[in-house]
Amino acid sequence: MGVNLTSHNKETVRHSDVLFLAVKPHIIPFILDEIGADVEDRHIVVSCAAGVTISSIEKKLTAFRPAPKVIRCMTNTPVVVREGATVYATGTHAQVEDGRLLEQLMSSVGFCTEVEEDLIDAVTGLSGSGPAYAFTALEALADGGVKMGLPRRLAIRLGAQALLGASKMLLDSEKHPGQLKDNVCSPGGATIHALHVLESGGFRSLLINAVEASCTRTRELQSMADQEKVSPASIKKTVLDKVKLESSLAPSGHSKLPPHSLAPAGKRN
Repeated sequence: MGVNLTSHNKETVRHSDVLFLAVKPHIIPFILDEIGADVEDRHIVVSCAAGVTISSIEKKLTAFRPAPKVIRCMTNTPVVVREGATVYATGTHAQVEDGRLLEQLMSSVGFCTEVEEDLIDAVTGLSGSGPAYAFTALEALADGGVKMGLPRRLAIRLGAQALLGASKMLLDSEKHPGQLKDNVCSPGGATIHALHVLESGGFRSLLINAVEASCTRTRELQSMADQEKVSPASIKKTVLDKVKLESSLAPSGHSKLPPHSLAPAGKRN
């Protein structure tokens, strides 16, 4: 596939034109401190970190080079099966062709479109976190099937196929989801009785509140990143993740780097 794996950020910068910053929001400032001096005019810096604004990245990089080309995007995990949902916004110095290049790249793994940056936090709450909502709903559907006597594997498959089929019907028809829902409900039938139970439990409100909670937390993460606040637990997890990566890349018999040397730049003891 032509993929090269490395544990060294600077090496990645030297051999790449498009740089994806796919780390937790609170790690972004330290990554930029590490690679900033190596970013050149040819580079497009794409942040996938929740809540991290274009202006905060531009401010960091401007300390090393004027007019850095920055793009902010939010995608989701279904990109691994080429069914992802990605939105992006271009920064002050990014050119139209830079956005088109990113859109071309991300369209190869799903849906991709440009939006205004102030919408991206809401996108994070909807489609960024959305797969987790779907998996939780699917697990509950399968549990319901098991309760009523279905084998677990069959219950999961049927639930997944129902969600997949419903999504495809919606995307192919472009009808309002309420209309498609009504088409399933016959008067006095089983489905409308089931929907009554969902409504009684606040199903819609729970989903709306979940999107809002994710969006709100995204903005809190931005505030933490702006202040370069990193909790000890976050640092510990980052260090452990890098130790695991070093271990997987190092030839057999090679010694590992000491953990303290793997901490984000500016947080080493």
